[in-house]
Amino acid sequence: MYVGRIVAVGKANRPFVAYRVSSRSFPNRVARISDAMISIQPIDPEDMKKNPYIAYNCLRVSKNGVVVSNGTHTDPIFEKLETGVQPDVALQEVLTEMGYEHDEFNTPRIAGIVSENHGFLGIVRVDGVEIESFGLEENSCHFICTYEMNRIDGKSHTFVASSAAEAARYIFDGGIFKNFENSVCSAAWMGELAAYNPEIGDSSQHL
Repeated sequence: MYVGRIVAVGKANRPFVAYRVSSRSFPNRVARISDAMISIQPIDPEDMKKNPYIAYNCLRVSKNGVVVSNGTHTDPIFEKLETGVQPDVALQEVLTEMGYEHDEFNTPRIAGIVSENHGFLGIVRVDGVEIESFGLEENSCHFICTYEMNRIDGKSHTFVASSAAEAARYIFDGGIFKNFENSVCSAAWMGELAAYNPEIGDSSQHL
């Protein structure tokens, strides 16, 4: 099954967020760590001329929560958290304001936030916005995708990892995620940042 991009929020031995790029059209991308964030970048910068949505910060660490998303909405959500806006309100406001991506697929914007005890997911599609908040349970996550499985259903799924590096690998090809096609790269935060880029033989971690 092809589900597109994936955002997961939950708790393994610690709270985490994880993100996976799955792509048919632009598979030549990598996840890069810098400071307190992870960015998705095309290997060939010329690809930006074909689609402006393929490069963005996918994960940022705020003092009030960790944000993960599939696009440029990561930054305004992060900025709202920094000013003390509640996570569910930050998701609602930014997704409503920015709307879905106006590409040929009307790709939804998806996002998540994790705090010490709670997780939050949001999506904006052509037909509206959905937001979910939930308590964290050990070795489980909630996730949302851009194409298939792009409705908030309140279900939890097994997620097993003991580090950010393991979380990045798990969302890439572990558990339920191994059933989803066209994986490209992944990123995660679990007290530290990690990126997994199998196509170029790169797996990196930043404390």
